[in-house]
Amino acid sequence: MMRGKFIAFEGGEGMGKSTQARLLCDALEKRGITVTSTREPGGTPGAEAIRRLLLDPPGDGWGAEAEALLFAAARADHVARLILPTVDAGGWIVCDRFLDSSRAYQGAAGLLGDKRVRTLHEIGSGSLLPDLTIVIGAGEHEVRKRLKDRDGESSDAIGGRDEAYHSSVNAAFDRFAAEEPDRFVRIDGSGSIEEVHSRVMDAVERLFP
Repeated sequence: MMRGKFIAFEGGEGMGKSTQARLLCDALEKRGITVTSTREPGGTPGAEAIRRLLLDPPGDGWGAEAEALLFAAARADHVARLILPTVDAGGWIVCDRFLDSSRAYQGAAGLLGDKRVRTLHEIGSGSLLPDLTIVIGAGEHEVRKRLKDRDGESSDAIGGRDEAYHSSVNAAFDRFAAEEPDRFVRIDGSGSIEEVHSRVMDAVERLFP
């Protein structure tokens, strides 16, 4: 049996990752491909329980170390119970966020450091990487409007952090894509949803035989 493919969408807040992940799944299904849509943190019952702890934390919330450990724990369960079994069975996985979000949010913006985040990933998930990681970026004005339309005046514990934090996150994604061009594809997230989807499909073509 041919092994399936694993695609992750990455980027900062309001880049349109979830929308584009959903559209990609629809397009793959039309090609007759068995595809599973998932997200991080989440994707399995255990990881979804951790998601609630992360996005609506108790008390004063988590420190950087505890937050990184929780993300790594959720990812370990996600990889073991959903991602690897699906790909090994020949299915495709499209995931809204994966390791590189932890590298950008906890490692870079949270000042934990890339080495520590990667070590947690090695311990919990065997250093698994997607076959393709799509990083979506868009202009600041467009992103601000999308976030207002999506969230109104409310946001979760991570999305609601200050502008400096999110600027650091976005810069980290830019850096990752520049440093590993064979692993990442950078997609311009500006313009209509359909225009961005077309760019995504162009990028995914490399995975077809």
